[in-house]
Amino acid sequence: MSLVLTTDTVPAGDRLAYWHDAVCGTFVPLDVSTPKDSSTSGSFSGAVTTDRLGHLQISTVDADAERVFRTPRLIGRDSDEYLLIGLQSRGPALVSQDGRDAMLRPGDFAFYDTTRPYTLSFPDRFQMKVFQLPRQALGLRESDLRRITGVTIPGDEGPAMMVSPFLAGLAVGAGGCGPQVGEMLAHNAVDLLTTLIAERLGRDTAGTDAARQSLLHRIRAFIGCHLADPDLSPEAIAAAHRISVRYLHRLFQSEGTTVSRWIQHRRLEECRRELGRPGRMGPAVAAVAHRWGFTNPAHFSRVFRAAYGMSPREWQAAEVTRARTGRP
Repeated sequence: MSLVLTTDTVPAGDRLAYWHDAVCGTFVPLDVSTPKDSSTSGSFSGAVTTDRLGHLQISTVDADAERVFRTPRLIGRDSDEYLLIGLQSRGPALVSQDGRDAMLRPGDFAFYDTTRPYTLSFPDRFQMKVFQLPRQALGLRESDLRRITGVTIPGDEGPAMMVSPFLAGLAVGAGGCGPQVGEMLAHNAVDLLTTLIAERLGRDTAGTDAARQSLLHRIRAFIGCHLADPDLSPEAIAAAHRISVRYLHRLFQSEGTTVSRWIQHRRLEECRRELGRPGRMGPAVAAVAHRWGFTNPAHFSRVFRAAYGMSPREWQAAEVTRARTGRP
């Protein structure tokens, strides 16, 4: 069942405050600004419709001109970690993140990440369909996530020619899907997006077994969604994908690593990122380690130092200093 929030039923003087709360409640804490004429006249109009398919949230935002900001201050106060895909349906848009600007026209889309600052600019009345996933769902390395944000994905080129209409149709029909069908469609969306991202990152799969690559993408996404589970193991992963443990090891061996190393690497990435989160009070090291599946604090400290050349506390202190001084 769709959730619809609209300013049409709100008194003119209360519309901007209502719209700010509607946007933040649908996505993550954000700052929203509108042109001065709509701010003073109370003429602003906007609506957001939201559906959920499994772990995929789909929202359609239809509103007057506005700018949306995800600031370091808001990130420091909020622990939600999502990757979002903004598919433009009407009007122009600009998605800015990581020093890049993605200009969007209808049919184009862009990725942006709630763990880092971003700005969405809409100079005119617009409609955007926003697909929100846990940032671990695509099974991507942190470095790869940072390469795909703030980049225009033209909807009429390459694999995006198939992805863009699929996502648009998903947004239209999501409200009529049952739970089981919704889960299947969400998995299909993730498969398409991972294929698209692999192409964008230049990982040519020509000459490889496409089915094997697709399976590996799904396994990485599964690992990403279960990193916090201390019982995550090759046996559990193989059983979830109905393959043998031996074949699972072969898949990762072809990538130059092992299943266990990949799990540890992803857990360390998440711990390092969380320990570097801006804020006045940094999270406790032991709590962060436990949250990402490390059950032994001493073991966590050893593998963290081996990976990054300093202890978790040293890393956290260095990040606090960097944030205060503004040093890169």
